Amino acid sequence: MKKTILLLSLLSVFALKAQDNNYNPIITGAPFLRIAPDARAGGLADQGVATSPDAFSQYWNPSKYVFGASYSGIGVSYTPYMNKLTNDVFLLNGTFYTFLGEEERSTLAASVYYFNMGEIDLNTLIGSDIVNMGTAKPNEFAIDFSYGLKLADVYSMAVTARYIRSDLFNNVSSSDNAQTKAAGTFAVDLTGYFQTDRTNSFGGYEGRWRAGWGLFNMGPKLDYSDDSENSSYLPTNLRLGAGYDLFLDEENKVGLTFEAAKLLVPAPKEIYDADGKVIGKQIPDDNFLSGMFKSFGNKDAGKEITYSISGEYVFNNAFAFRAGYFYENPDKGARQFVTLGAGLKYQSFGLDFSYLITTAKQNNALDNTLRFGLTWDFGGETSNNYNY
Repeated sequence: MKKTILLLSLLSVFALKAQDNNYNPIITGAPFLRIAPDARAGGLADQGVATSPDAFSQYWNPSKYVFGASYSGIGVSYTPYMNKLTNDVFLLNGTFYTFLGEEERSTLAASVYYFNMGEIDLNTLIGSDIVNMGTAKPNEFAIDFSYGLKLADVYSMAVTARYIRSDLFNNVSSSDNAQTKAAGTFAVDLTGYFQTDRTNSFGGYEGRWRAGWGLFNMGPKLDYSDDSENSSYLPTNLRLGAGYDLFLDEENKVGLTFEAAKLLVPAPKEIYDADGKVIGKQIPDDNFLSGMFKSFGNKDAGKEITYSISGEYVFNNAFAFRAGYFYENPDKGARQFVTLGAGLKYQSFGLDFSYLITTAKQNNALDNTLRFGLTWDFGGETSNNYNY
């Protein structure tokens, strides 16, 4: 059971840190939805809401698809998780998108995320004997569909519908003996993306601006037991970003992107005894919509904002080098890391990989992790291709 408790704790918070009076991260259900699923974003410090379109835009901002250079595409990625502790925990992601019609103003996309947490031996102590009670195989997955529409030559929006199933307590009883179960719910994303055409920039070069926003995982709570008080909020979050691409010539491009994100979940309320001493914390019993607005009034709302900056160099749309930095407040998770990544493309096939190096004192579940992604573009080029 110690292994079970350790694993579930690590999955709920992404950085490990000794508990103190200031460390107060917000814990949500379906924590796998906060893990960047693709290698390109992994090389760009877990960015994607305002970066240029790619096959994995479904997770970050599906409204980017209508600005894509290829008519259709498929992406598959693999992310090992907590590889310092185990070798059977990983995230798989598969994505497909396509334009609708010859006018190239709308897109349809679908994706699947599967998070495997490995096998956990369940043991109990009966008298002085350790008795095996079987094996648990916790897992989570999400299936979603999006529709994107170009509302203007430089702006698009998309809506995403998602089904989420989270089975964190597979064959494991909770500490209060409540009957645990797999939890399922639905969620919606709403996103927007702005991208200009290539225009004259400073120094005689051409450039273009990019910007994006998104509200993600808006939906009812996940109920992991027969006790509604044990239900968990989804990792609803707001992302904002902006970037600029500088075209040095027809073969060389440099892009810079800045993004910020905030978890839209109310913080736990502190419970006091008669002497005014904190004796515990309680998750607010609000619906997800009320919780989103109340999250801006959290005691440490400013500390809940994460920041990232990244740069990407692309040569002839065949080779890319990426780097980025991500910062999260030490009291809210302490994820602070540098990322490196690269991409290769031959004709319609692409290979991306990235590497994460933590810069915080606390460990990171993805520290020294190499992530991989494969893409295949098909269906021909779109009218957007001149912009790339």
